[in-house]
Amino acid sequence: MKTKITADSTCDLPVDLQQKYDVTIMPLYVSLGEKNLVDGVSISPEDIYEYYADTKKLPKSAARSQADYFDFFKQFTDDGYAIVHFCVSESMSVSYHNALEASKQFDNVYVVNTESLSTGMALQVLYACDLVAEGATAEEVFTKVKKRIPAVQASFILNNLEFLYKGGRCSSLAYLGANMLGIKPSIEVHDGAMGVGKKYIGRFARCLRKYVEDTFEKFDNPDKRRCFVTHTKMDPELVEQVVEMVKQKGIFNEILETTAGCTITTHCGESTLGVLYINDGGEN
Repeated sequence: MKTKITADSTCDLPVDLQQKYDVTIMPLYVSLGEKNLVDGVSISPEDIYEYYADTKKLPKSAARSQADYFDFFKQFTDDGYAIVHFCVSESMSVSYHNALEASKQFDNVYVVNTESLSTGMALQVLYACDLVAEGATAEEVFTKVKKRIPAVQASFILNNLEFLYKGGRCSSLAYLGANMLGIKPSIEVHDGAMGVGKKYIGRFARCLRKYVEDTFEKFDNPDKRRCFVTHTKMDPELVEQVVEMVKQKGIFNEILETTAGCTITTHCGESTLGVLYINDGGEN
């Protein structure tokens, strides 16, 4: 039986990689006030920035329903595919629950709780694609991916806390203190939840360099296959500096620079950047 890899739009997999690896995306919903939009289809991160500039309000995201997932899966099972579908962390959205419940109506649909978001998900998606190319069955892909989930290194550094504060994810005291002291916090994903990592002080360019060095020092057993440098809207020169730093490590066969989608943008705002890779030395 043929295997199809699919994922929620929260994986931030660029269109060119979707096409290269034949990954089909299930877009989630994003609301700007009364306007209900479709992630990556009728709304982009730039729309979020414009909406926030005009209203000082953030959009709200919503999962797809069980019926939506059923219809999404059925189009592929009717064509003879088994499916491995990737969802944003269960602790961040009801998407996984809805997809899992829908999958129970099929014999050959496997739903992965990635315990991650953004290109932390995409790393798992592309690993699954590699396995399919090697001839693995859907069940084998599902089993092997699950074993590597704890090794996914997903972290970001933020230039400011404005969006976190507006979204109710940090206190007014923390927001005020960070602004006064020039703190640039990092966010790390552990066990499916976002938490504060190391805090940096100073100019953002310097903090970015320190974040990269600290990341590779802390997570020092990378899978050499690929690494993502994922960012929201920010100075292209700073992005290029980070990409060059990662290249100079001489570790990865492939370094993928990507722009984060609506989920990360809503959480973190402009000038957020992450270096993401699987930290298990390439163990399958």
